[in-house]
Amino acid sequence: MAASERVSSPTDTAGSLVDELYTFRDHYIENFGLDKAGSKEEDVRKKMEECLQTIEKLQGDIKNKAQFYLLKGRILNVTSKFSQEAEDALSKAVKLDPKLVEAWNHLGECYWKKEDISAAKNCFTGALNHTKNKVSLRNLSMVLRQLSGPPFEKIKLIEESVDRAKEAVQLDITDGTSWLILGNAYLCQFFSAGQNPKVFKQCMQAYSQAEKDPVTRGNPDLHFNRAVTYKYQEDYQNALTGFSTAAQLDPSWVEARTKETELLNFLCDIQRMIDLKGKMRAKKMDSLVKSLVDREVAQYQSCQYINTSGKTVALTYCKLSDLQPKVNEGKIVLGKVVCSINSNDPVPFSFCMIDEEQTCICVMVYNLAQGAGMKIGDSVAIPEPQLKKIKLSHKEKEVYFNCLHVDTPRSIVVNGRKLGINKEALPVLSVSAVSE
Repeated sequence: MAASERVSSPTDTAGSLVDELYTFRDHYIENFGLDKAGSKEEDVRKKMEECLQTIEKLQGDIKNKAQFYLLKGRILNVTSKFSQEAEDALSKAVKLDPKLVEAWNHLGECYWKKEDISAAKNCFTGALNHTKNKVSLRNLSMVLRQLSGPPFEKIKLIEESVDRAKEAVQLDITDGTSWLILGNAYLCQFFSAGQNPKVFKQCMQAYSQAEKDPVTRGNPDLHFNRAVTYKYQEDYQNALTGFSTAAQLDPSWVEARTKETELLNFLCDIQRMIDLKGKMRAKKMDSLVKSLVDREVAQYQSCQYINTSGKTVALTYCKLSDLQPKVNEGKIVLGKVVCSINSNDPVPFSFCMIDEEQTCICVMVYNLAQGAGMKIGDSVAIPEPQLKKIKLSHKEKEVYFNCLHVDTPRSIVVNGRKLGINKEALPVLSVSAVSE
């Protein structure tokens, strides 16, 4: 044997086995394909038990007991579910060697799975006190967003979450998991701090970087969270694909499949209600149109409007059929509400309206306060309307309709009165909307 060759120690052998276990888990979809996704959890569990049996046989040969408990804890912590045995092993590891950063990180992940957020934060913060590392930083980013507090404190915590995720990415720009956590942090910041378009763009860029990593590409959270962003953009084709992929990657994830089904049903309902013009009787519809022509259209032929930025804009009346698929600057449309669209998700508030030609269109209003929705028969004027053409095909269903996108209720006029800030809801993103 050459003098430079080194005989592997029992600790090295055990460490390699544990690394192989995590490689098996992280590259499962890449190696076995999406069709096998339903078997991943069970296959990882079997591999975990095999690895655990091997490690326990080596226990007497591993002299460093802190390392042994770390290895055992890592094995037991490989699944997505909380393991008390993993927590016990990792707790022993950090007691025997308080500077064992990897043990602190895995113990923090155990507490995260246990939903003990405070204990998880202490673990990741403690690990960073010993050395700056990407795992502690990105995990701390997740934890910070889950801490409770008043709104102004939550905004600060989310800002800090973004900063920690950025640091993790800077330490390894090829790590897709760090990019995913950064994308999630940006998504929360977007919805909690004024919906800055720049932040939204940064979110999408982070998700794009995350997808370059084959490990993260097989993570259902990436596809689910990005689907949330696509849905907000009204890019429904990609939203449905994202929810569907997330559900395929994790067949036990009921929420992903539910979101896909609810969104597809919502879109089909919109198309149906537009085609049926809200199921409104012809006589009632004629009456609504007559009231528009006789009483309201004239006042919008040429008018002044103060937009949400405080700028006065000159507007001219435009029929729905004359709108272009863009922001129609200098135009205003007027219609009567014929129905609202039921949805499990309160954002956006969606309704259908007809104009004087009885052209029917869907209107999607974002950030509308609860209970402030438009009612059947209401007159709605929308300055500088943004027209979108929705067209998609998903699971043998074809959907096509036009809609108007309204960012804030303060930009529209209902029954001759401009809606005030009291009709606007603070943007909120539910915890379940961003998975980790």
